Amino acid sequence: MELPRSIKTKHGNSKDYVLKLLANLYGQKQAGHVWNQYMSDKLRDIGFQQSQIDECIFYHDDVIFIVYVNDGLFFGNHDDTLMLIIKQLKDAGPNIEDQGHTADYIGVYIKRNRDGTYEFTHSALIDAIINDIDIGNSYTKPVPAKVSVQLHAFCAVGKLNYLCQTTRPDILYAVHQAAKYSADPRLEHGEAIVCLVKYLKAMRHIGLRFKPDASKGFQCYCDSDFAGNWNKEFAATDRSTAKSRSNWTVFYAPYPIIWESKLQSQVALSTSEAEYIAMSMVLHGVISLMELIKEMREHKFDIINTQPYVYCKVCEDNSGALEQARLPRLCPRTKHINIYYHHLREHVRKG
Repeated sequence: MELPRSIKTKHGNSKDYVLKLLANLYGQKQAGHVWNQYMSDKLRDIGFQQSQIDECIFYHDDVIFIVYVNDGLFFGNHDDTLMLIIKQLKDAGPNIEDQGHTADYIGVYIKRNRDGTYEFTHSALIDAIINDIDIGNSYTKPVPAKVSVQLHAFCAVGKLNYLCQTTRPDILYAVHQAAKYSADPRLEHGEAIVCLVKYLKAMRHIGLRFKPDASKGFQCYCDSDFAGNWNKEFAATDRSTAKSRSNWTVFYAPYPIIWESKLQSQVALSTSEAEYIAMSMVLHGVISLMELIKEMREHKFDIINTQPYVYCKVCEDNSGALEQARLPRLCPRTKHINIYYHHLREHVRKG
């Protein structure tokens, strides 16, 4: 690694010297990867099998372990089994801390209600964002986005991005717009960030609530906004204004587990094309989830799945996009669509 600025060498220029690390150092770019390799090796030593779909998931008999950077969760049917595995992992070498039953994981507050539902909220992070923006006792807002201006971002965008990906899908579009321009913020767009934070202040208590339904499997809802950000004043300097936006939510048993709002990578020339691209983009995410569920069933875990094979129901509101997905034919208005997106047809054909 490069020498810290405070260290000087007796001879020559300090920039010509480097340090050789004998052990992993927290904060380095590869630190997370080194830690993951170390933990994976120790888990294998005590009998865990690493998932072939997601390398952060491990199986051991009727126990599942998931790891997120340097935090992990054990899932099992019996406390005694979990305590024994935790003891074996500690004896294997890693310096880990057992924090008991999960009530707060990576900042998300988890609450189990008497009616069997689970609530996931992030009020502590919202309070931190409010303090960063320093809106004090300012009045709140009933909507998360200020649509009359293009959004630009400030220091709170990173926290907002994490918030919208964990428990607050309602602010996803507003945060995406903020992150889009974070490299070159403008003072006049700071009002839009403040508007979003005021909305969070008013709705800081809401989050996600789950109550699994064994009769439901995968469902996916997707839509697109055809050239919704088009602005002729900025078109010459910002070509992304001509791109359409894909939005989708993946439900499982039957609650949202993945949600996205992204600009498409290429310019769509019609609403049907924009919708078709959105369907293809969501399929990328849902296929890996379906394969993960199949893998868990192979490991004899009781996973909700009402059909002999895992399937996903995709809901789309554009007849032209649905027709393209069903019928492999070309026409003058659609033959230019990148073959990259036509993998959707193969999955529709297979059912």
